[in-house]
Amino acid sequence: MTLELAIPNRPGTTPRAPRAHGRLRTVDYLIVAAAVLLILVVLRLFRDMSVPWTPDAAVGSVSTDAAELPYYAARTTLRMFIGLVASILFSLVVGQWAARSRRAEKVLVPMVDVLQSVPVLALVSITVTAFVALFRGSYLGAEAACSFAIFTAMAWNMTFAYYQALRTVPRELDEAARMMRLTRWQRLWQLEIPAAMVPMIWNGMMSFGGAWFMLAASEVITVSGRDEALPGMGSFIAAATSQAQVGTLMLGALVMVITIVLVNVLFWRPLTAWAERFRVENTESASAPRSLVLDLLRRSTVPGRLARMLRPVGEGIDRGMRVFGRSTRSAYDDRTGSRAGDVLFFGLLFAVLAWGTWTLAAYFERTVGLAEFGPTALLGLASLSRVMVLLVVSTLVWVPVGVWIGMNPRICRFAQPVVQVLVSFPAQFLFIFVIAALTYTGISLNFGGIVLMALGAQWYVLFNVIAAAGQIPTDLREAMDDLGVHGVQRWKSFILPAIAPGYLVGAITAFGGAWNATLVGEVVEAGHTRMEAYGLGAYITNATADDVFAKVLLGTVVMSIVTVSINRLVWRRLQRRTEARFSLS
Repeated sequence: MTLELAIPNRPGTTPRAPRAHGRLRTVDYLIVAAAVLLILVVLRLFRDMSVPWTPDAAVGSVSTDAAELPYYAARTTLRMFIGLVASILFSLVVGQWAARSRRAEKVLVPMVDVLQSVPVLALVSITVTAFVALFRGSYLGAEAACSFAIFTAMAWNMTFAYYQALRTVPRELDEAARMMRLTRWQRLWQLEIPAAMVPMIWNGMMSFGGAWFMLAASEVITVSGRDEALPGMGSFIAAATSQAQVGTLMLGALVMVITIVLVNVLFWRPLTAWAERFRVENTESASAPRSLVLDLLRRSTVPGRLARMLRPVGEGIDRGMRVFGRSTRSAYDDRTGSRAGDVLFFGLLFAVLAWGTWTLAAYFERTVGLAEFGPTALLGLASLSRVMVLLVVSTLVWVPVGVWIGMNPRICRFAQPVVQVLVSFPAQFLFIFVIAALTYTGISLNFGGIVLMALGAQWYVLFNVIAAAGQIPTDLREAMDDLGVHGVQRWKSFILPAIAPGYLVGAITAFGGAWNATLVGEVVEAGHTRMEAYGLGAYITNATADDVFAKVLLGTVVMSIVTVSINRLVWRRLQRRTEARFSLS
């Protein structure tokens, strides 16, 4: 027995062709050839990633020769997809755990709050030694550290999106799953993942773009006090910027735009079109997203053949999961535990936090001194003011735009690749032009840096609003039209309540992402010119460059304290109220 969330074939989409058991079709040969070519390219790139290497021996500097750009783009794209796969797995495990367990939620949600605000530079500097030791004698150590940095730019946003989607699963679907007594595996694949599919895809696109934004910080890592630039678009940008090569930067930007558009056409566009079948509504949209790649896959017998080959694996997992029982009660409303268990759990948690705080305080006292905390906290307040300005402006600008795009599938079809390019554009491409503009106008980077930070954070709001607006059931839109609700009243009574849960996810992740963006917004360097703003991002960037780990850790701790405090006092309270008042279930 299956649980369908939407009508499979929607208007404007190509119906699924029957999966023939006979001979292959012409389109099958095309898909198989493309798959073989992709596998060969990945194997070649993996071979280059696993060459012998030690931290004290450089592989070679990154060239700014234009002929290397296609190869660099391929290396970077492979790392991006490794980070994406790891982020999806992390989101499924952590988001599921936090949504099902009240105790786990009390730990995991603040943990993700902290991690999303921890700068990429700090995470890489902490973990790079472990990765190099894990793959001793191989360049895979440096590659793993780089992929982990890309993972940290993706995972937190996707985890919040999946967690929020599970918390707002329509009640009637949850009841249907319980009445059908689905196993945990069936519930995961037939209810929970389909219910979260649309926001997960849109947040995946956003996270993918955010990783592009942080490429320079991800692909230039510090190993044993020496910078190691891994071949890729991020290190190419850093090299061209340091040499102030404007023409080379523009060519790199062109190659990067082409790469982003190709990934969008071949990967994200088919996913968004396919995910339309998981929208929960009673009437069908008159215009649905289209994808040439998805149409080809639907005409092919290859997906059906693969599904039949993998079916025994799914059935085996299903049989194995039956030992844990079937769904007989709500997975998300009944998450209470015993009072004694709560006391023990939170007592242990408090003890761990107290021990960690004492250990950190002792470490800072031995290294930089506890007096350094005061000036660092003031730097954090300065950066916080920029983050808040960015968030307010992003809300005022991108909420109307996101609603317009999300509620108009035809517009979304053309806007998606444009937005994907904008969200992926690294700030380092603009350093030369920003320095020139600020020098000409006399504006301080203390104010101009907000623009650079916005390039990496404002898109979280836009993408989540687009996803939320796109999920508004068509029958509700038609009801508003029939009732003649328009203008301000339509926004107040219909649109804003409908997008509120999605907007809050975007605002929370934008708030955390903006702190990461301070690393590129508060220090700008091109050629022999350097500009610096007063803030915590500049403090961490300078400490990383000087290889002063204690200051990097102190800046990270202050940033985490500010982020978690505001998330717990403001954002989480708003999120709970929004779930209770504005859920479409």
